[in-house]
This record gives sequence, C-alpha cells and structure tokens, in this order.
Amino acid sequence: MSQQFKEIHGSVVAPQGFLASGVFCDIKRLGTGKGSAKGPKRDLALIVSEVPASVAGLFTTNQVCAAPVKVCLARLKRGTAQALVVNSGNANACTGPQGMKDALEMTALVAKQLHLPAGRVLVGSTGRIGVTLPMKNVRAGIRQAAQLLGREAAHAAEAAEAIMTSDTRRKEIAVEFKLGGRTVRIGGIAKGAGMIQPGLSATGRRPAAIPLHATMLCFLTTDAAIGRAPLQAALREAGARSFNRVTVDGDMSTNDTVLILANGLAGNPKSEIRNAKSVDGVRFQSALNHVCLELAKMIVRDGEGVTRFVTVRVSGAQTFADADAAARAVANSALVKTSWCGGDPNWGRIIDALGYSPATVVEEKVDIGYSAPGSRKVLWSLKRGQPTKATFKALCAAVASKEFDLHIRLNLGRAGALIYAADLTEAYVDFNKGDVSDPSSLGG
Repeated sequence: MSQQFKEIHGSVVAPQGFLASGVFCDIKRLGTGKGSAKGPKRDLALIVSEVPASVAGLFTTNQVCAAPVKVCLARLKRGTAQALVVNSGNANACTGPQGMKDALEMTALVAKQLHLPAGRVLVGSTGRIGVTLPMKNVRAGIRQAAQLLGREAAHAAEAAEAIMTSDTRRKEIAVEFKLGGRTVRIGGIAKGAGMIQPGLSATGRRPAAIPLHATMLCFLTTDAAIGRAPLQAALREAGARSFNRVTVDGDMSTNDTVLILANGLAGNPKSEIRNAKSVDGVRFQSALNHVCLELAKMIVRDGEGVTRFVTVRVSGAQTFADADAAARAVANSALVKTSWCGGDPNWGRIIDALGYSPATVVEEKVDIGYSAPGSRKVLWSLKRGQPTKATFKALCAAVASKEFDLHIRLNLGRAGALIYAADLTEAYVDFNKGDVSDPSSLGG
C-alpha cells in the first residue's frame, strides 16, 4: 500500500482530545551528574487525554528495571489509561522501596490534580541511576504542569523538551490519515542520545531475538478508535521495526519505555481496524510504523557525540536470528564504529566482527560494500571474501558522507536484517567518562 498519510505539526497534541505541558522544577540537582548545570531546562512533562484511552506499551528487558517501569507493567494489564507523567534528570532506578513509593506518589498526585482514578496514570523517568527523587520539587512540578496543560503545538514542544537529558534537540512528529472515512492522527515525542540499544517487549521479558545488551523513552498519542489488543499488536510490530532496530552504544537502559494512548475521538469504526490485514488495519500500522521509525532515527542521529548515521544491511543469512546477530556485531563493534568516525572503509574490522558474531559466516562467501542511503548502487570493497578492484580513494569517498548504508551479503540463505547505527567519537568518550573530582561531570 502506498503511503497514505502526511506529516503535520503538534506531535502529542495533534490528535483530538490530548493536552500536554512541560515545566522546570529542578529535579536534576547540581552535582548529581552530567547536565546538572544546564540551568532551568524543563524537566517534568504531563500528557493527558480528555477521556479514558486504550493503552499499550513496550518496556526494557533489562533484568534490572526502574520503579516507573514496574508501575506501568502492572497498570497496563487494566487496558485503560488517561495521563502520563514523566521526569528527566533522575531515573528512579535502583532506589528500592522508596523509589516505588515515589513513582506511585507521582501518579497519585497527577490523579488528584486532574480528578482521575490513580490507576489511570502512568509514569516514566530518565536520568542518573541510584539517586532518589527530590519529591518536594516533583510535587511542585506536577501541580504547576497540571495548571499549564494546553493543546497548542508549543505545549507539546515543552513536554518534548522536559523529557530530554543529554539530547541536543527535541524529537517530535505527528501524522494525519483516513480510517473509515474519518480523519485520524498519531503523534509522538521521544528522547534518547546515550545508553541506546533498546530491547523492548510488552511484558519486560526478553524474546530470543533481542540481545542481552541514557534511556530511550517514547510517548505516543492517537485519536483512533482501537481496542487494547490490536493496539498492543500494532505497537509491538512498530517497535520491532524501529526502536528494536537502533543502537548508539550497545547499552540497554533500566528505563526504556514506549507508551501509546488511543482515545477514540476520531470516531472511526473500531471493527474496521480490529483486523490487522484490513485496509484500515494496514493503514493504521503503516502510519504507526512511520512515526516510530522516524523517532528512532532521530535518536540515533542525536546520539552522544555522533557524527555519522549508518544503516547496516545484512542479507543472505540462514535465519533472521543470524542476520540480526551479524548486524548487531558490526554495529556495536568499537573498532568498526571508530573507523566510521575516521572515514576509514576498513572492511577487515567488519568481517572480523561478523566472524565472532553468533551468526553462521563463511569467509569465502562474504560481500561487503557501501552506498548512499537507500541506493541500490553499491561500491563493493569485498566480494566472496576477497578485496575488489575498488580504489581506496573511491571507498573513502563512499563513507565520507554523514549518512551512508553498509551492505553485507552472507550468501548463505534468504534472511536479512538491518540496524540503524552510529559512529563512536572522542566526544562520546569525553562526555561519558566524567571526572570523579567533579561530581557534576559524571554521566547517568
């Protein structure tokens, strides 16, 4: 099906019946880590639906997960939610019983301010691990955010800023399309720049295809009328094609969370979207896939210290698991990533990473090449395990761009996979190493 949606402004408030706000309440106190000297950057966001909404989510599969993740996992079983409260500057992870108490209090405070049942409020956090929340500040922030809720694009932008940590820019998108003759919208905001290789699932349990490896957060809204089960299925599919396809540094956070609220105010027939293979089901999935993938790519492009965005395309593997493992081994290799930073088309490092991956690889069958993003015109540096006649100068030119595709053919089967990846730079190391004599320089 051809693309039948258009991008619009407003992100999470573009769909009917949603409001948002973002405020500064000094959650990341001076001396508690990298970014604490940023000044009054907004650090608490609120997203609210005017009516109860179907809800679905995806969460980190890290065996150590934050209190907000645990709260959301429990509450998603009810299938309905109406508000999200999110703070940056503090992950509320590894904070024990106090952390769970604080996460629950955040939801209770929002519920009280908005006159909602506490069970309809979800919570997210991002920032330094192992630090308890300054709840006096959080309480004040929630009261202020509730008073400032609005439906203008500026309100959504404030919420997008409030969830940022080491991000350098907001990540927002919204699309509009038709379902059952009614206009439907999906909007989203996201954050993430470091500690990025999400391995998300609906239950927090790790599927076999997800590897064991600052937080990735994404909050989505839609006015589509869709039930909980098809919404969860659609989000699972979109996440598999987007957030579970990116890596910046190969680290999985304790707090990774994707949540979507669907309030039904568009008035489209639910029966038409229930079937994922129906025209409306396919159209909704296509739009959600686009929103999630664009946000995921924004995260990689804004990765800490990133100068190059590389799409690693593996084909010809015996199984998808092999293709995925091969792509991740290359995308997360420090040697490969530093060569990308230097503009060095070093196929030796790439085939080395393939060789130690869990994938079945036969040296004499491997092809490695480069192209412009999305192009089928590939300059091959390696064919059947042997160097081609491509000149070093031409290969350097192929990887000199800020964005390029890396093509790897294993020539053993029909399975393939891709990963959106980034280079590894001096700036990443400088940002994350910190200085133990200066606590405010330490990362999350």
